[in-house]
Formats: sequence, structure tokens, C-alpha cells
Amino acid sequence: MTSTDLQATIAHMGAAARAASSKMAAAPTAAKNAALLALARLLRSESAQLQPDNARDVEAAQAAGLAAPMVDRLRLTPKILETVAQGCEQIAAMPDPIGEITELRRMPSGISVGRMRVPLGVFGMIYESRPNVTIEAASLAIKSGNACILRGGSEAIRSNLALWRRVQTALAEAGLPIDAVQLVETTDRAAVGHLIASPEAVDVIIPRGGKGLIERISREARVPVIKHLDGNCHVYVDAQVDMDMALRVTDNAKTQKVSPCNAAESLLVHAAIAPAFLPRIGAIWAAKGVEMRCDPKSQALLQQVPHAKIVPATEQDWSEEYLASIISVKVVESLDEAIAHINRYGSHHTDAILTENHPNAMRFLREVDSASVMVNASTRFADGFEFGLGAEIGISTDKFHARGPVGLEGLTSMKWIVLGQGEVRS
Repeated sequence: MTSTDLQATIAHMGAAARAASSKMAAAPTAAKNAALLALARLLRSESAQLQPDNARDVEAAQAAGLAAPMVDRLRLTPKILETVAQGCEQIAAMPDPIGEITELRRMPSGISVGRMRVPLGVFGMIYESRPNVTIEAASLAIKSGNACILRGGSEAIRSNLALWRRVQTALAEAGLPIDAVQLVETTDRAAVGHLIASPEAVDVIIPRGGKGLIERISREARVPVIKHLDGNCHVYVDAQVDMDMALRVTDNAKTQKVSPCNAAESLLVHAAIAPAFLPRIGAIWAAKGVEMRCDPKSQALLQQVPHAKIVPATEQDWSEEYLASIISVKVVESLDEAIAHINRYGSHHTDAILTENHPNAMRFLREVDSASVMVNASTRFADGFEFGLGAEIGISTDKFHARGPVGLEGLTSMKWIVLGQGEVRS
């Protein structure tokens, strides 16, 4: 396909999405819910039919030498399909935000002024690896009354096409326009350039993938971007803490799954608890093959752990998102030092404090400048599904419009409405 052909294709998709978005904005809640429930049913009943396409993507990725975490993200296991099916059902069960009127108040002039929640219109989603994002994006678009244009990574093209066809079937079954969810079927990277430079086609772009992809889109896009660049998430173990809880939560945050953006990449431990805590977490991680990149104080405490993989930390390690069985470790002297370290080196994604000190917990919540801040819970909970959003379109570390897991509300906007009975301004 030539550049001209590709540009024409994106323009055609944009026009179709615009037309579909008008119908989606006016679609009854019952029809949107019917499409979501139909999609959940298809994901379960046709799980076996989806496996051959997914297996071909996985095999091709392995043959191309794709990194193990990226290959892992490609897999559409029955468990993953069940999770996204449940996400569709959870979204269907949620109240429809579209048309909701809030803050309605009577003014001295006699008019009533309020705000109504409305769809954004058309969003473009550009993502890598995870084919389940196709379903998450489609389901959120449907319930929020938007249309969307999806462009997945070339490594997942067969899986994405197979999933998208189920989405179209579900939309048609519910009497909704199938152009409400479109997938760019070419793997040509130039398609991304045309999409992000087409304000007539899309109202907002949502990239989900590696830092290089997101930096490129942020730099070149001619439409607003909802993004996060990386996920350097921290766990801080405070001086007063339940030791068993701290060990369990810290290990879960790092090793429950190392490849997602909400996995812990940095561990900070208060000096008062470090001699008791670090050898024990070090032993757990030594058994799991986790490499610990340490400051001098933590290194001295961890060197006694048999078979521990200890490496002196560099300045770069404090800012690194590993997405692997590696974690940076530092001993801090105070809560102040922990907060300052997180705000300097963190990515403003997700950070957690483990503590029995309530004032410290409240300070951490107020002062850590991140999209999700947690007390005595694993960073792995920073997820739209776990937050009760049904699914997420991505994580935003921006401060405008949407922040944290972006669910239904993040795909809507507010407009002012005025209700009158013939009032005129004097």
C-alpha cells in the first residue's frame, strides 16, 4: 500500500468512525449492554477458535527473537480470555455515564445550570503486544458511547483481527454500527503517523506500549494524547510495620508478574527496619532469581543471604523500569527521604507505603505525586479491572483530564447545560 493509499484508508476509517460516533452517543443503554454481553459470550464460546491465530503470533514472536516479557504479553490463555469476558460483563453492569446531569443549581436569574457527561467522540488507540487490549478498548468505547480506531502491534496482528471480528459480530447483534470499533488491518508503521496527525479523524490518541512508542506519539501527534511513559513503581517499607504483611505485599508487588507497568521496580526500606526486613525479603527473592541492585547500606545487609544476586546500583537504576526480575533497593533514613526519592526518580505511576503508622500513611497519600498511591497493598492492584472500572484503556500519568487507570469516565467529557423557562438576561 502506498503512502497515498494508506492516508486515504485512514481518512475513510475516520469518516466512518465519525458517523458511527453520532449513533453511539445516542445509543440506548440496553443496546450497549447487549453488545457487551454478546461479546463476553463469544469470547467464552469461541475461545478454542481463537487459539490457532494467537499461537501463530506467539510462534512468530519467538522466532523473531522478541524478549520473553513481550512474548508473555502476547498470550491469550483461557484465563486471560475469561478475565476480559468478565470485564465486559462488569462494564455492562455499571451505570451508563452518558447523559448524567450533575451539579444542577438554580441561579438568581431563574435559570438552572448544570453539567452533562458526554462521549469524547472518536479515540485512536495505539498499542503493542497485548491482544486483550483490543477487547478492553472496544468494550469501554461501546459503553461510553464513543467510536474508536484501534491499531495494535504487528506482533499480534492475527490475534487482534480475530478478536475484532468478534467485536463486530457483537455490535451487529445488538443493532449498533459495526464501524464504532475499527481495526487498522495493515502492519505498516506509517499508518500510525497518519492516524495521529488526523484531528478530523480522532479527538484523542491513547498510546499503550513501550516508552519509545509513547515518546514518538507524544512528539508527533496533532491531537491530544492520554499517556504514561513508564512505570517505575515503588514500595516503601516504613519503620513501624507488620513484618509478615510487608514481606507478602512486597514480594507480590515485584514477582506476581514482572512484566506489567504496575509491578514494583524500586524498594525503599527505613533504616530502623532494614536489618530485620532485607535479609528475609532477600531470601525470598534469591529463591526466585530476582536480581537486587543495591545502595551500599542495603548491599551490606543482603550480602549475607545465600545465593542472592546482588549488584551495586548506579544512578540510572533509581529511574529504571526493568519489566524483569530485577529491582533496585535502597535504605532511607526517614519518611521524608522516601517521599523525596519517589518524587524525584519515580514515574508518577503507582507507589505504595507499608506501615502501621497512620499519620505516615496519610502523609504518603498526600505528598507522593503519583496517579495511584497505596497503603498496605500491592502496586499490582493499579489496574482498571481491580479498581472496579471493568477494564482500562490505559494508565495516565498526566494531570489533565484523566489520571491513573482510564475507564469509562476517562473517555467522557462534561458540557454545561442550562434549563430555563423563558428567562432573558437583563
